[in-house]
Amino acid sequence: MVPDTREWRTSALYDFMDEVDTDSLAWECLRRNEKYQSDFSETLGNDEPNTEQADLIRRRWGLRFPGKAQPQRHRAKRLLDA
Repeated sequence: MVPDTREWRTSALYDFMDEVDTDSLAWECLRRNEKYQSDFSETLGNDEPNTEQADLIRRRWGLRFPGKAQPQRHRAKRLLDA
């Protein structure tokens, strides 16, 4: 989950940031954080949910998950497919 930094000076790529809501802005900043990326990567190798690890990440990064993840598109194969 390494961000592509080649075009970071191209302001047109960030025009959408003028219109985003607070949650989207927070996500854009969080997903670029190397420490968050490291914590997230640790969860990818787990076959079974690790409640203790999830609680640690929630507290450390101020995340909340109010409901169960649901597919947003009909063709999504997995819950977090983009």
